[in-house]
Amino acid sequence: MGPDLLIPLIIILILVVLWRGPKTLPKLGEALGRGVREAKTEATKAQAEIQARTSDGTTTDPDGDRPS
Repeated sequence: MGPDLLIPLIIILILVVLWRGPKTLPKLGEALGRGVREAKTEATKAQAEIQARTSDGTTTDPDGDRPS
């Protein structure tokens, strides 16, 4: 993460603290962490499903018309 991205993130964080107040910041962080965790879980499930389909031989051809 370079300085070109760090400065706007700091400014946004300051604006959020001013707008929402410092007491709600932990709740916002918790919600963000929960969302990231759920996204990772779903991505892992999708990757495992794709892996299972390719190992079972039930994948489709590049056109997607028929199983290989």
